[in-house]
Amino acid sequence: MTEEVEAPQVSVNFFGEDGKELGGAGILVPIDISTNELQILCNQLLENSEDPVPISFFTDDGIEIRDSIQKSVEKIDFEKTLKLVYQPQAVFRVRPVTRCSASIPGHGEPVISAQFSPDGKGLASGSGDTTVRIWDIELELPKYTLKAHKNWVLSIAWSPDALKIASACKNGQINIWDAKTGEQIGKTLSRHKQWVTSLAWQPMHKDATCRLLASAGKDGNIFIWDVIKGAVVRCLSGHTASVTCIRWGGEGLLYSGSQDRTVKMWRVDDGVMCRSMGGHAHWINTLALNTDYALRTSCFEPSKRCIRPETLEESQKIAQARYDLAMKTAGGERLVSGSDDFTMFLWNPTETKQSVARMTGHMQLVNQVVFSPDTRYIASASFDKSVKLWCGRTGKYIASLRGHVGPVYQVSWSADSRLIVSGSADSTLKVFELRTKSLYYDLPGHGDEVYTVDWSPEGTKVVSGGKDKVLKLWRQ
Repeated sequence: MTEEVEAPQVSVNFFGEDGKELGGAGILVPIDISTNELQILCNQLLENSEDPVPISFFTDDGIEIRDSIQKSVEKIDFEKTLKLVYQPQAVFRVRPVTRCSASIPGHGEPVISAQFSPDGKGLASGSGDTTVRIWDIELELPKYTLKAHKNWVLSIAWSPDALKIASACKNGQINIWDAKTGEQIGKTLSRHKQWVTSLAWQPMHKDATCRLLASAGKDGNIFIWDVIKGAVVRCLSGHTASVTCIRWGGEGLLYSGSQDRTVKMWRVDDGVMCRSMGGHAHWINTLALNTDYALRTSCFEPSKRCIRPETLEESQKIAQARYDLAMKTAGGERLVSGSDDFTMFLWNPTETKQSVARMTGHMQLVNQVVFSPDTRYIASASFDKSVKLWCGRTGKYIASLRGHVGPVYQVSWSADSRLIVSGSADSTLKVFELRTKSLYYDLPGHGDEVYTVDWSPEGTKVVSGGKDKVLKLWRQ
């Protein structure tokens, strides 16, 4: 009879991402303990054994525990307690998109932006043919063509309640549309002297009726509109060049990035500029907040099929709770900016005007940055043909995702933060997997450059559009 040799034991200690210890003293576990057993143990300590959540474990050096501690950690110091950082993962899984389910023609010129509604049930696109189109996702056909603009529609934005769409054109005019009927709401909003570059709605947990909209223009101005009255409520001026991107945060602050090389932070209530953050050596192209996903999906919970709450009060409550949860995981509102100087900066703007990290590695300008829905990672798309991954807390470089043979214009995360889709000038979309940090699926099909991609908030479909004037829907 051969006796089974027991595996040696090691003492482990669980820590949250905020550095708080879980459970106190170290717990002795065999070194061949599986990740499943670690998850059960951690869920018991978190007191959610009734409703356990999937959890990933990392060592202090950021090495993920796969299979077992023994297999993942090279040198185990039995004298010391092993520190493990636990990260709860999304309960639902998003399956990667693998096929094009529809190619819908309709636009007469390139599709500049396409965006799913916050509940994933609507889809709108803006084009160089001066129209905005609303599409029927189920039938995969055009539904409404919204005509009022006289020039290219440069940006579109769904209101957080999924009922209104704002669109802005190269003439500097903004129109608000009813997403259900395709009718224009109120009059055309025109105050910008040059074209409008970016639109942002007030988050739902601040106002359930979604009345306020911010717009940024090439003229260096940011206007906050009351879309019901059709009037400017506040004018935020301070940038000395074109404002390229704005983000409306959940704490009553508005962030703007500009070609004057600064990121500015504004108090929405009185229009005061609280901070101006410098550091970039060239134009700022793009901004992202770590709470973007929670703000975008407001009261629509993807794990509950994005069902609309009964009342406005309830919608506001759910939106607030989802935002608070994102803030708890994130440990505060962080901002990342990407620039023509090939670098990105991570900011903690409410705390300090100094950057948390300067993120270098791209060889060409950074076109877009996006935080993952769970706030833990940042993906950046660049003209150097790569998508890069960074830590959302520290700004540390993690990996480069290669595969494209042309500039990458846009990236979008799946709702469970496990997959990334990117669109490029090489006419393809690519799906990358976070776990393996590699190409998961190649999606050719477009006839020319892909300018815009969006993964629907509930995760079941991807839309892409570009120079070939066709909108494509991709599904599992």
